[in-house]
Amino acid sequence: MKADVVLGLQWGDEGKGKIVDFLTPDYYMVARFQGGPNAGHSLEFNDKKIVLHTVPSGIFRENTLNLIGNGVVIDPVILMDEINAIEAMGVNVKSNLIISKRAHLILPTHKLIDTASELSKGETKIGSTLKGICPAYMDKTGRNGLRIGDLLSDKFQERYNALKNAHINILKHFDFKYTIEESEWLQAIERIKTLRLVDSEYEINNSLDLHKRILCEGAQGSLLDVDFGTYPYVTSSSTICAGACTGLGIAPCRIGEVFGIFKAYCTRVGSGAFPTELHDETGEKMRRTGREFGATTGRPRRTGWLDLPALKYSIMVNGVTQLIMMKADVLDDFDTIRIAVAYKINGKVYETIPYDMNHTDIEIIYKDFEGWKTKISNFKSYKKLPTAFKNYVDFIETATGRSLKAISVGPNREETIIR
Repeated sequence: MKADVVLGLQWGDEGKGKIVDFLTPDYYMVARFQGGPNAGHSLEFNDKKIVLHTVPSGIFRENTLNLIGNGVVIDPVILMDEINAIEAMGVNVKSNLIISKRAHLILPTHKLIDTASELSKGETKIGSTLKGICPAYMDKTGRNGLRIGDLLSDKFQERYNALKNAHINILKHFDFKYTIEESEWLQAIERIKTLRLVDSEYEINNSLDLHKRILCEGAQGSLLDVDFGTYPYVTSSSTICAGACTGLGIAPCRIGEVFGIFKAYCTRVGSGAFPTELHDETGEKMRRTGREFGATTGRPRRTGWLDLPALKYSIMVNGVTQLIMMKADVLDDFDTIRIAVAYKINGKVYETIPYDMNHTDIEIIYKDFEGWKTKISNFKSYKKLPTAFKNYVDFIETATGRSLKAISVGPNREETIIR
């Protein structure tokens, strides 16, 4: 048995949470493989809405096991607040959630370093969520980090104090006043000890050996990948399909379908390149209609037309086998809909993205499509959708060489058309 992967193909916020929740009934386990509480996966069902930051998006399906994998960094306070909110909705989290012992912890001082570092950058700031993600991953790769499994050690307090003191020494280099608030954090780790902490690489591979289906859930988006994104305006982990292997302990040969999620247009939060960004009323209309405000930060998202060179790039580096289009309904009321089909750089036309999108002067070549001017959330089958919409879909499929498995026509799990 092979594990399937769901990941974002843009700059995050593509709607992965809804799709994971939608697909979950077909899987034994949903496994989150990277990122931390900087992610926000929004789910809407039964007239309820909840945003998940660390817990996998399959948690609301009763018979599905959910794994927080080794590639994730965990803020104990945020995790316990999230679990409390889920339990208040009647979900038995303890029976359906397991956590890798190899997942790293975000300390209170990680968040302080994150804030101090971002403030020191001034106009060159990255746009961090200030959740301590980057400093936690820096400690991980610097071989200084604390892991979930360390909570079970008699020397945990000693290790915690040593890392905290190291962080205090780092903070001395910043003009930054702070107070370390750790009592709530220490209480939260005691609660984490009561959950099922596992050797996740065995858990997941043994499940595959038993022919149990597993769905790997990514966070953020491919264009925020630390290696292949719009560096340095990226996140601190591997958001592409390869991250599922390192973030869960799955061999590359055990990856099956790769579902690439993308919006019918583009959005981005924070700084960094965004070639098709709109600074006019059209962009503002997208933002209002699509409720484009960060699920984690609440910040307004930047908006723009679909970027085909960037989409094809993400499909390539992920080995995407099937596409899923989200928020197509947001474009219902546009007279003309555009797709960026190429870039013009220094007078030459390219269908590939440049090494440094952040500092490259890019002119966009667009292809225009007639708007469908119809509320597509009223439709339940692809055949009945407006011709103008199907023309838009056909062009994307032909240009990318990938078929669209599903199209989201609204925020609720039922508002999804399977092809």
